[in-house]
Amino acid sequence: MALNYIWVFFILVAFATALIRLIVFQDLEVFPEVIKKTFEMASVGFDISIGLTGALTLWLGIMKIGERGGAIQLFSRLINPFFRKLFPEIPPNHPASGSIVMNLAANMLGLDNAATPLGLKAMKELQSLNPKKDTASNAQIMFLVLNTSGLTLIPISIMAIRAKAGAANPADIFIPILLATFVSTIAGLIAVSIVQKINLFSKVILVYLGGFSALVFSMIWYFSTLPKEKLAQISAVGSSVILFGIISLFVILAIRKKINVYEAFIEGAKEGFDVAIRIIPYLIAILVAIGVFRAAGCMDVVVLGIKLMFELFDVQTNFVDALPTAIMKPLSGGGARGMMVEAIDNFGVDSFVARLSSTFQGTTDTTFYVLAVYFGSVGIRKTRHAIACGLIADLAGIIAAIFIAYLFFG
Repeated sequence: MALNYIWVFFILVAFATALIRLIVFQDLEVFPEVIKKTFEMASVGFDISIGLTGALTLWLGIMKIGERGGAIQLFSRLINPFFRKLFPEIPPNHPASGSIVMNLAANMLGLDNAATPLGLKAMKELQSLNPKKDTASNAQIMFLVLNTSGLTLIPISIMAIRAKAGAANPADIFIPILLATFVSTIAGLIAVSIVQKINLFSKVILVYLGGFSALVFSMIWYFSTLPKEKLAQISAVGSSVILFGIISLFVILAIRKKINVYEAFIEGAKEGFDVAIRIIPYLIAILVAIGVFRAAGCMDVVVLGIKLMFELFDVQTNFVDALPTAIMKPLSGGGARGMMVEAIDNFGVDSFVARLSSTFQGTTDTTFYVLAVYFGSVGIRKTRHAIACGLIADLAGIIAAIFIAYLFFG
């Protein structure tokens, strides 16, 4: 039901805003622009779905090799004590645990082409445990919120954009992004745990979270000591080595168990096309709503309102010019990237606004896009507390990014 209300809200607010612009400001271009954006975003949604087909086919085939060879079960056993506390609905050593780990690892390494197929695979396996097929289970919500909180260890694409724009140090946003996205993930985890009554003070959870936090801050320290050229090189090479190493491990374990690797790959790959087709309606629906919301000028109204509110209390407002990226990020990754590039062009790549906008871009993932794709792939319509908890993580990441940007660049 939540998606229904959000979709209706975007459409009606966009219509009301466009109507006001037409009647009050005599803006004759607003409705043609909204209609143009409607068809444009429908086309974008279809293109994204078709574009995902190749990646889905590849990675679902590789995951099938991993399942047959026992690699997924191995990952499940390694993380099982932690997941039994965090995902009590998942049976011990269930393949869903391994798929979740693989998805989160791909996201952390910035491997978007691998992360989405792995996430869809995990969602499908969680759906097999779900007693109410049209309603999101606790495990699915926890997985989705951890996914949308966007924990990224190496923001390669953002550093590349800054380098192309001529930044003095393209990697100067690396530590701010890592800190802000860490806050976002922890906030999402806490929000879901409160709703689902998960005890985060369990010794097992504290040990795993403590170890992971130590790993993150060790990486922050190590990467902060590297020159920017070396950082970009290690990021690109390290991510590729890890990814191809995992694929090779899957194949080796399958060979050891005398599995027909080729047939296993084909069996898994056949699922890719079906999943890509299944998500098209959900993806087009959410992208069209977002597109008309932006085309009608609603985004500009929101940013202006926030700026006026802070000026009323005599609070410094130079961060407001970067807010379009933060507001757009939960709605559209491409839209947020466009806002970031616009901030870089308008204010300069090394300005406070551009750096904060870059930090926003790397802090969280596209909540509504991920929700539409992941839940749509398994036919879930009742999202329960998934959206609220995901937006709490987004808000925590935005606030953290602002404070951290002032600390590093202010």
